[in-house]
Amino acid sequence: MQKLYLSILLYFLCLANVFANYSSSISFPKAEILNENTTRIPFKLIDHLIVIEAELLNKKGNFIIDTGSETLILNKVHFPFKYRHTKKVKQTSGAIDVIDDALEKNIKEFIIQNFNLKNKTSDVIDLSHIERNKKMKLLGIIGFNILKDYEIFIDLYLNQITLTKIDRFGNKLDKDVYLEKIVDSVDFTLKKHTIILNSTIGNQKVKFGLDSGAEFNQINKRIHKSVLKNFFPNKRIVLIGASNNKIEVLAGKLHRVKLSETVYFGPMNTVLTNLNKMNTAYGTKLDGILGYDFFKQKRAIINYKKEKIYFINYPIFRQ
Repeated sequence: MQKLYLSILLYFLCLANVFANYSSSISFPKAEILNENTTRIPFKLIDHLIVIEAELLNKKGNFIIDTGSETLILNKVHFPFKYRHTKKVKQTSGAIDVIDDALEKNIKEFIIQNFNLKNKTSDVIDLSHIERNKKMKLLGIIGFNILKDYEIFIDLYLNQITLTKIDRFGNKLDKDVYLEKIVDSVDFTLKKHTIILNSTIGNQKVKFGLDSGAEFNQINKRIHKSVLKNFFPNKRIVLIGASNNKIEVLAGKLHRVKLSETVYFGPMNTVLTNLNKMNTAYGTKLDGILGYDFFKQKRAIINYKKEKIYFINYPIFRQ
């Protein structure tokens, strides 16, 4: 089984090979520590991927921030563990395709500066194809099982992520985290690790998954015809898989997307594709994926525990 995921302009099927139980720590040397509960981490955009610099086991490199990924994923190329391993009884999904018979490793300690996370799990997978495609050293992908314990402010205006600890009810341990004013919010449904947003395109109801690792929005080619009337294709692009297999898709602009009466979007870069395999993998039915263009237009704060997304306006510049 494989799942098309445009977050890395790739679709592929891969298997983890080796990993072990070990004690590790990861640090983010460029982070700004506000206090014991909150840190701000600058990121860079590699194409449309949100990438932060980190150091793990004396190796320094890049991690992709991917809300669509189920787990923390380490790149086997840089972490060739040769010890005892455990076979997963379920599939892994996210920025990479669905992985059957994946292996997982227990991470006794995962540290984001002074944030100490205990007993997390990670998949170890060969991500060399992403490195080649994006021309970067990639240590791994940070996904849901790390992010869920924080309120996450993804800010493409300042190119930084703010992580602040929350309690089991989703309340921030720090009260005054943001200098900016929250102006709106929408509710979402959490299906396993997937954020599902009830939306409309025109007058048609649709369900979107939110994925910070998606370089382009995706819309299902089998969606209602009234929705496709708001998709204006302007070119074809070719996606290349790990085995040099290729798929050609239509790319264009998607119009009239609304999450509520007050939260709506301008035209967004979108590709038309088949999401059936992804929906089978997730055990849900999505009409599309919202990715980079969502965060480009909205400064968004994600709270997994409260199942809410809050919005902060971009600054208004006056001549």
